[in-house]
Amino acid sequence: MADTGITGVNTIGIPVGDQDAALAFYRDSLGFEVLVDAPLPTGGRWIMLAPPGSAVSVSLVVASDDVPAGVETGIRFESADAGSTHEELARRGVAVGELLRWPGVPAMFQATDADGNRFEVVERG
Repeated sequence: MADTGITGVNTIGIPVGDQDAALAFYRDSLGFEVLVDAPLPTGGRWIMLAPPGSAVSVSLVVASDDVPAGVETGIRFESADAGSTHEELARRGVAVGELLRWPGVPAMFQATDADGNRFEVVERG
């Protein structure tokens, strides 16, 4: 098979209605670091954030008819202790679902950002 040149996952787009509000949520509520915040010539901004030390980031993409906000993102963020993270995010006002613990499966829970985008936090195995 020929080498395509793709070497990894850099950033995952999350559609948002208000980039400033989303930036505040991911930075202040989730504790992500801002990697890039630059204006785009077409309007809006290119905003990338990541959990401290993460090789993969999220980009806050302006929502549109083709890419609406309020979706299941499919993103699974990692935590060393899902229970502690669940408690801390709830304390910070983040909408979190039930902490799920099933035999043989890492502990996990769903959370929702200000635009209604859903993601999961999964305990590192």
